Amino acid sequence: MAGASRELPVNSSPAVASNAEGEEIEVLESTDVLPVAPEDYDPDNSGFISTERFRDLLATYGSELDPHKLEVLLALADGNADGKICYQDFVNLMSNKRSNSFRRAILQGGRQLKGCSLRDEAGLGLSQRLIRHVAYETLPREVDRKWYFDSYTYCPPPWLILAITIAEVAVFMYYGFQLDRLVLQVSSPSFLKSPLPYHPQLRAQAWRYLSYIFMHTGIEHLSLNMAMQLLVGVPLEMVHGALRIGLVYACGVLAGSLAVSVTDMTAPVVGSSGGVYALVSAHLANVVMNWSGMKCQFKLFRMAMALVCMSVEFGRAVWLRFYPPAFPPCPNPSFVAHLGGVVVGLTLGVVVLQNYEQRLQEQSLFWIFFSVYALFVLCAVFWNTFAYGLLDVRLPPTP
Repeated sequence: MAGASRELPVNSSPAVASNAEGEEIEVLESTDVLPVAPEDYDPDNSGFISTERFRDLLATYGSELDPHKLEVLLALADGNADGKICYQDFVNLMSNKRSNSFRRAILQGGRQLKGCSLRDEAGLGLSQRLIRHVAYETLPREVDRKWYFDSYTYCPPPWLILAITIAEVAVFMYYGFQLDRLVLQVSSPSFLKSPLPYHPQLRAQAWRYLSYIFMHTGIEHLSLNMAMQLLVGVPLEMVHGALRIGLVYACGVLAGSLAVSVTDMTAPVVGSSGGVYALVSAHLANVVMNWSGMKCQFKLFRMAMALVCMSVEFGRAVWLRFYPPAFPPCPNPSFVAHLGGVVVGLTLGVVVLQNYEQRLQEQSLFWIFFSVYALFVLCAVFWNTFAYGLLDVRLPPTP
């Protein structure tokens, strides 16, 4: 270890994973600064800091930390059974390196974090109450909720889901005025002439596998999708960030259109249901898997209502698909995109939501599901390239 004094930024935030022995805490991000003098805390160059000296550091500089973050660091010191902490892990902590080797604390399961529940804190402003509400809606462990409450700053705001929603509403209103109808726009002869929907005759236009989310069959279709997208997507983006939620959403959208091109080969696709169902399915699965830890109010009733909304929207899509089309031989839009989104949500989406503030690239399950998803995309590309000709599928005419 180098002997010179230096200041290292503490950028840490914990993600907690349950195991058979108790809870492990990975300290990841903060925005505070603590001075670290290696000769004071590792004078023998042993590579370890005693938990006693680690506690001295916290006692000296703990006033500079948020109370909830100090709780976690004290739990790390108290819960380390071997009485020492790896110095390199400590440096990683201070240097914002998300090392899995630092995921150790409270190993015996007998030590619980001190302090009152975040829900019991009084005197909070409106924005703080909103952050607390989102924390209880999405995170199953109190230590994660407290850390998120201290760390979230609304910068950046949850812009992605809001931007997608605004764009979808704007496109719907544009075509509503152009087609002179808001209900069952799909019954208009010009509906599928837009450059946005997926159509089997135009499957070589690759952008349509994603752009179809901006078209909806009518205001009833748009309303249900937007309600679920905002109520579930915005809180998830506030906690997990635009990149992760965007990944789940985009994978659900692409899986939806590809699933239609493989299983319902003559049907077009419109609507954002693939992405919406990916987010909602992932969130509901996360709630079920962490049922005892999720402290959101009326969770059973709200989960039932979410399933009812999903069922109503899916039932509407199934009915529309088999309803006699307004302009045969082109069938009405397919419902299979909903199922593609659900599969993505229950696999890739669950892994993303389960690993709050941990690097996804360090999670083997993420790579397994992502590899399976990539294989599906590759097979679907080959299917769209060769299967239609080999099977001599009779496609509806180009709109």
